Amino acid sequence: MKTALFLFFLFSLTNSLAQEANDSVPKSGGIDRFFDFGDQVIDLISGEKWAFIPAVTYSPETRLGLGVKAIRVFKYKGESSPNLRPSSLPITILYTVNNQTIFSTELDLWANENKEYLSARLELSNFPFKFYGIGNDPITNEGESYTTRFAYFHLNYLRQLTPGLLIGPRYEFRVDDIYRRIPGGILENSQVAGYDGQRLSGLGLNLTQDTRDNIFQPTKGWNNRFSWMGFSSFLGSNFSFHQYNADLRKYIKITDTHVLAFQSWWSFTTGNPPFQHISLIGGSDRMRGYFEGRYRDNHAMVHQAEYRLPVYRNLGMVLFGHAGQVAPKVGDFGLKRFRYGAGFGFRYKLNDEGLNIRLDIAFGDQSAFYFGLNEVI
Repeated sequence: MKTALFLFFLFSLTNSLAQEANDSVPKSGGIDRFFDFGDQVIDLISGEKWAFIPAVTYSPETRLGLGVKAIRVFKYKGESSPNLRPSSLPITILYTVNNQTIFSTELDLWANENKEYLSARLELSNFPFKFYGIGNDPITNEGESYTTRFAYFHLNYLRQLTPGLLIGPRYEFRVDDIYRRIPGGILENSQVAGYDGQRLSGLGLNLTQDTRDNIFQPTKGWNNRFSWMGFSSFLGSNFSFHQYNADLRKYIKITDTHVLAFQSWWSFTTGNPPFQHISLIGGSDRMRGYFEGRYRDNHAMVHQAEYRLPVYRNLGMVLFGHAGQVAPKVGDFGLKRFRYGAGFGFRYKLNDEGLNIRLDIAFGDQSAFYFGLNEVI
């Protein structure tokens, strides 16, 4: 209740400040000079094709991370359609105070008047992490440390069936080498699937309904994704299982500048999955304020909502809330199993397409803040 009152107060205060700023701040005032300086910094680090940004991240999973991010937002060459969506190619090199080393790059490519979409991601990491056990009630509150070296790759191609509806195949590969864990600890004693590493290779199918008016800052439309992935020894995987996901997102324009965003995410896993790949909640994308993977099981659901509003010029704000749970069987889902969280955040727009720097402060089973790029929903 205290959190809800605090968020309501913060929303009212910010809305009032935003109105004041828009109505009464002179163009030559100190606030304008501050934002002019911010725009100059963004212009300085942005070239004609690439923007180079010092990568400063923070989350409970990584703590402080420092590195560099290069990102290119572009239109696929040879395409002249003004309605073609922008493609993006970020490259990130990061080192965190948790001794995590991360290299990642991801291509999102739109072509043929948005009738074709290609997504590819490569990630290489040396990653100390924590295992809490499996289930809606963790075995340990502190988490047991382990360290894995992993490589991950996916390739996804979608082609339009009808306007806004795309379908296509997906391939995923991941290999983990858990080379450090606590002798006689939970992982070794339980010997849960994947406790000594994993090699996954799988094929699947994606169906997407995408009617957003903007891919970075949508104000209306749907972005619904349904996927099935099958991992088997036939493809080189040492675990055989299936995973089904439904990710439903809706955007509603309240006023010209205020937007409501909703997400309902479901994950179902059958077969013999390793603990690294079963359904889980927490982290910077689903259930901020909960450690990623603190709650994991065969099945999971998360429901999230965000209210987005401008503050001044390129600065915006969001208020968010969420609820989620995990369960061994679908029939075990129940109202009493939900875990709840809420928070607020700030956004600074980097370019005309709507790419944002974000800072979120969240309250769940812990207080946490997150710093990174792009919207969560």
